[in-house]
Parts: sequence; C-alpha cells; structure tokens
Amino acid sequence: MNDSLVEVTRVPVSSIGKKHLDGEGSVQVHMDPTVKIGTAKVFAVYGKGGIGKSTTSSNLSVAFSKLGKRVLQIGCDPKHDSTFTLTKRLMPTVIDALEAVDFHAEELRLEDFVFKGYNGVMCVEAGGPPAGTGCGGYVVGQTVKLLKEHHLLEDTDVVIFDVLGDVVCGGFAAPLQHADRALIVTANDFDSIFAMNRIVQAIGAKSKNYNVRLGGVIANRSDATDQIDKFNDRVGLQTLAHFPMLDEIRRSRLNKSTLFELEATPAVASVQDEYLRLAARLWAGTDPLPAVPMKDRDIFDLLGFD
Repeated sequence: MNDSLVEVTRVPVSSIGKKHLDGEGSVQVHMDPTVKIGTAKVFAVYGKGGIGKSTTSSNLSVAFSKLGKRVLQIGCDPKHDSTFTLTKRLMPTVIDALEAVDFHAEELRLEDFVFKGYNGVMCVEAGGPPAGTGCGGYVVGQTVKLLKEHHLLEDTDVVIFDVLGDVVCGGFAAPLQHADRALIVTANDFDSIFAMNRIVQAIGAKSKNYNVRLGGVIANRSDATDQIDKFNDRVGLQTLAHFPMLDEIRRSRLNKSTLFELEATPAVASVQDEYLRLAARLWAGTDPLPAVPMKDRDIFDLLGFD
C-alpha cells in the first residue's frame, strides 16, 4: 500500500509521550491533530454488532435532514452497508476510490467517494483494510482528510459516524477523536448492555484528551427497557430515544429503504416522530454524561430478574 494513505495519521508509538496516552496502559496511535472537521455537530454511533446502528444512523440522518440540516453520514465498517438504505445500493468505499488511483489521493474527485442519498443526505463509506491487516483508524483519518480537502465539511451541519460493531480498539475508536457526542445503541439484554459498558470505558478514555463526551443511549429493538434503565441508573447514563421491536423497522432495511419512505401507518408514524424528536434534541445540545463504567463481574450481579 502506498505510504501516502497513512503518512498524515501514523505516529510511532515510541514517539508518543505519556501525556498523550488515552488512559492507563493505552498504546493508541493518534490521528493528525491538524485535521479537524470544523463547525458541524459530530455524532459517533456505537453499539453491539448487529444491534441496528446502521438503521438508527440512517434514519437519524434523514430526521436531521427533515429539520433542514445538511447531513453527512460516514460508514466505518468494511461491509460498507451503513448507507445503502439511503442510496439504495452498496457504495464504493474510500479505499476502493484510492485503489483506483493507485493511492494518489490528489487525483480523487468528490464524486468518486461521496454520494447523495435520500432527502439530500450525503453518504460516504470509509471501508477498511483487508482482514487481519492494517488499522481501520487510518481509513477514518484519511476519509476525514479527503472530505476536508474537498471542502465538503464546510457545507455540512451534522456529521454522523456509524461505527463497526462493538470494537473499541484504537482503530475503530478513531471517530471519537472527531465527535462531540457519542451515542450508544443497545437492546434490553445482557450482551448489548455488556458491550455498552465496554464502550463507556472507551469513551471515558478518549475524553481525557479529546472533546468527545457521552451523549446518551438509544434503546432499540426492545419493547421493555427495564434492564437498560437499571444499568443507566447505576453508571450515570440516560436514554434519549426508544424504538420498539417493530417488524416495519426490520422490513425497511430489507427493502433498502429508510422508515421515512414507508407508508405512515400509526406504528411507522410513531417511530418517525421519535427520530425527529431525537434529532431535535441532539441539535439543541445534550449535557455530557460523566458515566462511570462497571466491573464486568458486577454487571452479572446487576442485570436479570429479582
């Protein structure tokens, strides 16, 4: 791979002073600190793999656009399927575009890697390195650098990073270095909440040196929220929105469609309204949540039925 892909983001671990570490024991490699997104509000969406982050991100992007905001959604999963309900097809990734020009980034045009989706939402799929090689964080860093060089970020009000699964290694924690608020999508079950606790740990580590703070929890695919509420009360989180186990939500993704394109039955309209409320609340600004993660063994004792 041409070194131009990573030269602005790679910092030898040996050159990172202790004051730059992201927490005790961290050996995180840092992105170029001069590459910043700018004035847009930036949200990073995390959660257990398969919990519905892409569905949540895409519908939240549309909700922001319905409020008149200029929105950019960045998918950070090698599957590059974050935005397909917006664009109706799998889009080429930034890595694909770079490979096509032999990693000479200066030859790329904006239309090579940015695509317009439903209701004007701009869509980017960062992609990732081949399995078992490289670091996804480099791809995120290069994506932001390209967007900035092409001035797209200057015309954006909201940026949403849709992040791969519950991986909170240095590479896929990279969006936290750009985000204002991190949002965690979870279901009302042990595995999802266990993953949420790990993400809380990662965000706490990043917040030592970056502006990112916890924004709150999005309960998804859950009719009840008792286990989420119990965890939130213990660690200091709060639920911002709640989406039930609704078959229309599942079918919308199978139909390559956002919920805002479905017939507004009472159930669908209720979910659309909840997304619009969430977007309005996030745009107005949320207080940072100084959550304190639990020890793994304590979650076993906390969750479940009395």
